[in-house]
Amino acid sequence: MSAIDDLPPLRTVIAEHQLSARKSLGQNFLLDLNLTAKIARQAGDLTGCDVLEVGPGPGGLTRGLLAEGARRVLAVEKDARCLPALAEIAAKYPDRLDVINADALDLNPLAHLTPPIRIVSNLPYNVGTELLTRWLDPPEWPPFWSSLTLMFQKEVAQRITAAPGSKAYGRFAILSQWRTDARIVMELPPEAFTPPPKIHSAVVHLQALDAPRFPACSKTLFRITAAGFNQRRKMLRASLKGTAPDIEDRLLAAGIKPTQRAEELSLEQFCALAREIDKT
Repeated sequence: MSAIDDLPPLRTVIAEHQLSARKSLGQNFLLDLNLTAKIARQAGDLTGCDVLEVGPGPGGLTRGLLAEGARRVLAVEKDARCLPALAEIAAKYPDRLDVINADALDLNPLAHLTPPIRIVSNLPYNVGTELLTRWLDPPEWPPFWSSLTLMFQKEVAQRITAAPGSKAYGRFAILSQWRTDARIVMELPPEAFTPPPKIHSAVVHLQALDAPRFPACSKTLFRITAAGFNQRRKMLRASLKGTAPDIEDRLLAAGIKPTQRAEELSLEQFCALAREIDKT
């Protein structure tokens, strides 16, 4: 069903351009344009914003973003088969859609965008976590984007928004929640996609904070969370012994029991420990 513009339905577009989804590119296409418009609305008011979209495929979410008033959309698509379909959308929305045939991992989007910038994407499964990591850990903060509205496997979305003590709590939760307000805003069943994946999906909205929630050096914070969660069954005095020669004293100075495990620590406690480790 096409209810957001007068372009052909996505099933027709896919058939005309022979755009069968490729597993090697992590492709799963959303065909319901009302659903893609709903996802676009989760990003907030797009009026006056440039939007970066990675992996637009046949352009379902692209059409939703444009219909919802995005000032301009930069669509980065690795699969050259999709370019003719995206060109048809660009013709419908003159001067509002730029399409680049490239791998998003190799592209500097700032050369093509004007702030304020939002990132909204149904990310290809095979590059989604790598892109999120890059966007959340830039050389400087605040980042070039004001918000991220991204679709992931539901399991990944739960890891991003997890609370201490939960099974999903780990490095992704620390990375995301240290610098953003992160929440799941939509869940989608496999049958919403073509072809249907074997897992459920979810849309996460991450709003950038002006400054990190608690002071800490990012390199130190991510080093200790990596060590702690890579051996999450071990007590911290064992899992973190390689991060400082006097790690038990550092833990105690940060108000943390050396017998605790990584999954028990709050974000604030991890940041406090990072500051203690960085003391000379």
